[in-house]
Amino acid sequence: MKPMFRILLLACVAALAASCCACRSYQKRTRRPLEGTRWQLVQLDGQDVACESGRYTIALHADDGTLAGTGDYNRLRGRYEATPERALRIGPLTSTRMACPEGSREGKFLSVLQSATHYDMDGPLLLLLCNGEIKAVFQAQPDEGKAE
Repeated sequence: MKPMFRILLLACVAALAASCCACRSYQKRTRRPLEGTRWQLVQLDGQDVACESGRYTIALHADDGTLAGTGDYNRLRGRYEATPERALRIGPLTSTRMACPEGSREGKFLSVLQSATHYDMDGPLLLLLCNGEIKAVFQAQPDEGKAE
């Protein structure tokens, strides 16, 4: 039994070592705050989104509880509420009314934002969830004037 105990102990030590250092260091180094960060959409309803800079973005402002962003062609604004337990409620949202070409994902984008019930964060990523299902993934954008 002694060799089996050693193997089990070694496995536990290896698991602990693997779960801490590099991953957690990366998470801490790349983490951005929910509020005050400009977020760029990278995935919508499970589909990768290759967006031009400045399109499909959101920013949440803690000082007044507002959300501002851009869709494909329109600017959007609204209110949001976020809790320490990562519950999130967005809306109602308003947007400018420029016509979008066929194939635009702007309507879906607005719908997903307003359906969010929770959020999670993974390093530089913001995940919006609706009842436990990931609906949108955003990536933190570099601070203006800072090189990254």
